[in-house]
Amino acid sequence: MNSPALESFAIRTSELTRQFGSLTAVDHIGLNIPYGEIFGLLGANGAGKSTVIKMLTTLLSPTSGTAEVGGFDIIRSPADVRRRIGYVSQLVSADGTLTGYENLRLSAKLYGLPKAERGTRIADALDFMGLADSAHKLVRTYSGGMIRRLELAQAMLHRPAILFLDEPTIGLDPVARRTVWDRLLDLRRDYGMTVLITTHDMEEAEELSDKLAILHAGQISVVGEPAELRAGLGADATMDDVFVHYAGGLIHESGTFSEVAQTRRTAHRLG
Repeated sequence: MNSPALESFAIRTSELTRQFGSLTAVDHIGLNIPYGEIFGLLGANGAGKSTVIKMLTTLLSPTSGTAEVGGFDIIRSPADVRRRIGYVSQLVSADGTLTGYENLRLSAKLYGLPKAERGTRIADALDFMGLADSAHKLVRTYSGGMIRRLELAQAMLHRPAILFLDEPTIGLDPVARRTVWDRLLDLRRDYGMTVLITTHDMEEAEELSDKLAILHAGQISVVGEPAELRAGLGADATMDDVFVHYAGGLIHESGTFSEVAQTRRTAHRLG
């Protein structure tokens, strides 16, 4: 296998497939995502988006096919993959009974960051995500947008090369959603981070994605830049039109710790 330094793609998949009994959730997909790109993965509920992310983050083994993340095979070198990635799932991962700072300190220990670096890394992450003033408040008092920014801070503590985000703004109000978008764009600009994001939000997909793929029934229907995909359907086409054309539907999810947790649990069950 090539050295990660020589790899031109942060994520490469070939014929990647996952079956659950007789159900084929992901069906022979191929992706090539360059370093430094924000790549959107779109699709209706049950299209296979979360299954793809779980395989790429080594949480789920593929039935067949191959994938490399950060230059390492997800089956042969899962530990090397995990050292190079950050992952924020749909479900709330922050502990509401701890403060923001305590959540980050726990994450720093889990990532194995040297003690001498933890304080600086935590302070930098809190400042970057705009949470410094709320660092010592219990997370259960945070708004939905603050929780999501804290989870992003947790995922970036070890400075991963590749960040996986499964529905990152689900349940957030427009202002909080925009703040998360700004932080994601900052991560790419300031750290050169590659981001793979799943979303149902067409505005989010167009705002953030350099390129995107639309999944339908476990297969890739189309890959391209948002503007190119709109142009392919006509001068007046919107991203909603693109989604309906290639995936057949559109879902919007729309705030306190318990509300966000419930919304994400529901979305997780639906796929």
